[in-house]
Amino acid sequence: MKTYQMFIGGQWTDAVSGETFDDLNPYSGELYAKVAKGDAQDADRAMAAAFEARQEWAATPAVNRAQVLNKAARILEESTPEFADVLTQEGGGSVGKVMFEISQTVDLIETAAADGKRILGETFHNDPTKISMTIRKPRGTVVAISPWNFPLVLSMYKVAYGLATGNTVILKPASESPVIGLKIGELFERAGLPAGVLNVVTGPGSVLGDALIDDDRCSFVAITGETVTGRHVAQRAAAKLTPYTLELGGKNPLIVLADADIEYAVKSTAFSAYLHQGEICMSADRIIVEESIVGPFSEALAGLVSHLPAGDPSLPTTFIGPVISDNQVQKIDGHVKDAVDKGAELLTGGTYEGRLYQPTLLANITPEMKIYYEETFGPVASIIPVKDEKEALKVANDTTYGLSAGVITKDLEKAIFLGEGLEAGMVHVNDGCIDADACCPFGGCKGSGIGREGGRYSVEELTQVTWLTIQKTKRQLPF
Repeated sequence: MKTYQMFIGGQWTDAVSGETFDDLNPYSGELYAKVAKGDAQDADRAMAAAFEARQEWAATPAVNRAQVLNKAARILEESTPEFADVLTQEGGGSVGKVMFEISQTVDLIETAAADGKRILGETFHNDPTKISMTIRKPRGTVVAISPWNFPLVLSMYKVAYGLATGNTVILKPASESPVIGLKIGELFERAGLPAGVLNVVTGPGSVLGDALIDDDRCSFVAITGETVTGRHVAQRAAAKLTPYTLELGGKNPLIVLADADIEYAVKSTAFSAYLHQGEICMSADRIIVEESIVGPFSEALAGLVSHLPAGDPSLPTTFIGPVISDNQVQKIDGHVKDAVDKGAELLTGGTYEGRLYQPTLLANITPEMKIYYEETFGPVASIIPVKDEKEALKVANDTTYGLSAGVITKDLEKAIFLGEGLEAGMVHVNDGCIDADACCPFGGCKGSGIGREGGRYSVEELTQVTWLTIQKTKRQLPF
């Protein structure tokens, strides 16, 4: 068991109060680490360090910033076992999940490094007497608030692009995964990032997050988290007219039409619904199936789900690991019991031991059930039968969320109809709901958030536009 300090101004430091909090292994329940418990005083220290470093980092040539990022990517690649161990021990990620997350993060850092060297403006030729253009400048100091489920890659969307675009960054990782956030600080320290450009503070979000957002030196807020938290962040940021991006929850539909290859559809569904115990904002938890194939599809899916290996996430054969907390177990079980009490059919699962919730599949879901409209965030999926693609679209859009969606069909016309009609920030045809690419826009609509991360979309969010004109001749004036 190790005690971790915060990373502020290029130094590893205890909280001003000297307090720590416990970081538990979600599978064993044992103490994994003690971590500095920051408060508003520590938020002020981090903000002061970032604010002081912002001008010099903004003036650093993009190629030099990219060199630091690419070095960080190489160090991460070389340190894969070390980072994988933290992701498993602290977050409960299976071997396959954490290896995928690390490789995706390496690609993300490299992509951000490249994108930081091509921050583009525009020129306008509507007036021959002047040169008219736009330039993009760093926003200043970015507050990055990250979640516990994919803590490495989802932190890095904010950190890597924030740094690549010339901003200084304060990372506030989730209290369930603070060590991986501190490892990010260590990663960039080893890569030679100047002091104060990246700071990592740990502790309760209700204290640290609010203090950072309320600070007049905060230039931008980027958060991935629950929708309730996102609304709170948006309200505090809006009060100070601070711009923000929100990547929030989802109640994601996967539509399977009658012409689909059932074997492929079943495998795609299982992967989308149960990867990382369903603790993914993109997880498919509403499986919308045409009535004519719902019987064989449900039987095949239940058979596959019932045999998904669950247990110790450090074992290479494990697919379903532990849920992050006891409170989350109770929420998941409450959704399942509420559905069954109101007439849902339990096809498989519905039991748990400790934090290990068995992969669960429900049928006969109706709008009266909590699981129909509330985000479950666990290894539970629900089958909803529909008559055709038009009813499928209506059911899919019957949610306050709008993050990701999948459509499995061989009919191009129906695929286009659904692809254009689905109220989601991301739609994947002949695939499940889970996909991400460092170059592509990641984010949702409705209750799933505001703004996009990835590629030029992150560049646009994390820079501000200035319209610049230069008169080539003296302007004609009325006096």
